[in-house]
Amino acid sequence: MADKPSVLFVCVHNAGRSQMAAAWLTHLAGDRVEVRFAGSNPGDAVNPAAVEAMAEVGIDISAETPKILTVDAVKESDVCITMGCGDTCPVFPGKRYLDWKLEDPAGQGVAAVRPIRDEIKTLVEGLIKEIAPEPAS
Repeated sequence: MADKPSVLFVCVHNAGRSQMAAAWLTHLAGDRVEVRFAGSNPGDAVNPAAVEAMAEVGIDISAETPKILTVDAVKESDVCITMGCGDTCPVFPGKRYLDWKLEDPAGQGVAAVRPIRDEIKTLVEGLIKEIAPEPAS
């Protein structure tokens, strides 16, 4: 892994889970990690319930847009995390692949998205401890 590890979050529409995960990782790890997100069939916009749920914890993802998954995005990432949606990433030697089995927030209200948001935060916190812990002071 490079000095600054790179993580790619992937879900089909890149409009809910992967957006929330990328936002949490950026928020919690800052510039210690390079963050990417993409989807195999990206939606038109980020799920409004995901935007609202993240805004409740002070993270604004309203300006984000779903992106298409590319082979280059996978090649350039140290860790590729699919978001429990059966997506397949191109597989390259030396990459770490994880699948976080998370409920799909599509079509759900903010009350149903909050527990998904909180589960993603917990998973991201564990990932940070593994790949980009706080430097010793």
